[in-house]
Amino acid sequence: MEELLRYFPDLTERQRTQFAALYPLYELWNARINVVSRKDFGQLYLRHVLHSLAIAKVCTFAPQARVVDVGCGGGFPSVPLAILFPDTRFTAVDSIGKKITVVRAVAEGAGIPNLEARNCRAEQLDERFDYAVSRAVTDMATFTKWVWPLLERGQRGSLPNGILYLKGGDLTEELGRTHMRWQQYPIPAFFDNPFFETKKVVYTAR
Repeated sequence: MEELLRYFPDLTERQRTQFAALYPLYELWNARINVVSRKDFGQLYLRHVLHSLAIAKVCTFAPQARVVDVGCGGGFPSVPLAILFPDTRFTAVDSIGKKITVVRAVAEGAGIPNLEARNCRAEQLDERFDYAVSRAVTDMATFTKWVWPLLERGQRGSLPNGILYLKGGDLTEELGRTHMRWQQYPIPAFFDNPFFETKKVVYTAR
């Protein structure tokens, strides 16, 4: 938690309690259903929670904004973001049911009422959202095809509605294949831990 509080010192007491609850909850569930690599579980707050919250350094979501996390896995980035933005509505989606079981249990255990977890594919969603978030679930061309029809134009945060995606390495060629205009935000500009050296938040507006 120290690393988290270093970069987000203004958390409310409730948010601190919710973030503190994540470790024992994920420890319990990860023993049953492996959603976080066991070799780096000890660095849950750095490699998963703080990494997820890099999106918050790029865009602040407005109250009642609708955010979908496609391919959410064990709930990253949606679980940490839902704690940080308690008035924003998050929908975490994954096609693998056991991962959604974990996300639901964590959301319930940590008291995160603004997060709904659904076991389905993005193409099965029949509603619209303001933002789509994800963490390295697939290549960008595929991801944009999944989520583009789900997004509405407008601005329900500090950036116009669009995609905020966590990805690492040289993305020039991959982003070029989408034929969209992207902005890249290097995470070391926000967090100085060496773990984030090549990691970025990439963004495009709807």
